[in-house]
Amino acid sequence: MLITPAFAQAGATGDTNSMLMSLLPFALIFVIMYFLILRPQQKKVRDHADLVKNIRRGDTVVTSGGLVGKVTKVVDDDQIEFEISDGVRVRQMRQMISGVRTKGEPAKGDAKDEASAS
Repeated sequence: MLITPAFAQAGATGDTNSMLMSLLPFALIFVIMYFLILRPQQKKVRDHADLVKNIRRGDTVVTSGGLVGKVTKVVDDDQIEFEISDGVRVRQMRQMISGVRTKGEPAKGDAKDEASAS
């Protein structure tokens, strides 16, 4: 025999430990990428979905194309209609809204609350 059983057993445990240590940097890179890239992106998508969902009549919106206008009508769950100039109305998909500048009228439920508070 060229190798004694004691050396053969010691070599096997050393390989397992070194294999675990070689995979550790990959796991560390994945964790760092999750916290620096994936998690903030998910938060941004969630915030945009809330912003788009809460658009109502009277809000001033900015589209992804750069148009700025005042919402005149919420058509349905997918579209809004806004006025970019006197008498010029445009229909736009909600997902193409990039920002809301000013808030408009309160929602129907909010009007009751304000009347009872007065």
